[in-house]
Amino acid sequence: MGSEGGDGPAGATASRTARPTRTELQARLDDLIREHRVTVAVVFPAVGAVLLVASAEGLLPPPLAFEPFTLLLGTLVMRSPLLVGIAPLIDRRAAAGVTALAGYAYAIEFVGLRTGWPYGAFHYGVDLGPTVAGVPVGLPVFFLPLVGNAYLLCSLLLGERARAARIRLPAVIGTVIAMDLVLDPGAVALGFWTYSDGGAVYGVPLSNFAGWVLSATVTVLVLDAVLDRTALLDRLATCEFALDDLVSFVLLWGAVNVYFANWGAAVVAGLFGLGLLRADRFDVPLGGR
Repeated sequence: MGSEGGDGPAGATASRTARPTRTELQARLDDLIREHRVTVAVVFPAVGAVLLVASAEGLLPPPLAFEPFTLLLGTLVMRSPLLVGIAPLIDRRAAAGVTALAGYAYAIEFVGLRTGWPYGAFHYGVDLGPTVAGVPVGLPVFFLPLVGNAYLLCSLLLGERARAARIRLPAVIGTVIAMDLVLDPGAVALGFWTYSDGGAVYGVPLSNFAGWVLSATVTVLVLDAVLDRTALLDRLATCEFALDDLVSFVLLWGAVNVYFANWGAAVVAGLFGLGLLRADRFDVPLGGR
């Protein structure tokens, strides 16, 4: 019978309505990101930089200035290449590790807002969306990719040397600190958050960077424990868009720092651009290939 062998109408209908396998879904997502790389990695950060600066300068009316839903949505879109890029690596153990890191992000931010440790005393100046105990619900979307991008970039640039923890750990931690040298000055200039006592680096205290040494170390150790390094390197070799989120980071925060004349931070952003060029990643979305 056709319904038994799967060749008749019932079998055809079941085939058409069958849920895609994880491999099929991953292939569709990969194709979607590839098709829209320029939009995601170039257009979104360019438009985002303009809107953020316009908001900070009072050129947008209050309902539109720093609109939290737009901020979160735009961030998620720019994060999508990273999320899709690492998706094949996320098994149950990796999912548990990422969940633990999200919990860590909430906990350390909760402590920081109330005690000033480890980043320095600060408070938010912009509504970043819904909060729980004063901590933005979307915090992991901002926190985890910072270390994730550093982890992937170092894995690419170091190659086989990245397999050695004694090389990988300090390299990723140093890269995270460098990324925060770009992010925090720009965020402070925009008014996203303010350090109560100011700071030596464009209003950012040195304690903030010391705090990131702690958070980066915790994150790297967890990622090392839950990710299959061979699978990671294989995925990076074949997934050309895995670091497009870092391209967005360079363009958006580099532009913001240039506008506010944070020249040191802008130079560091440029160095990340050079690192992406060396990894043969920065020019791909610009060329649309």
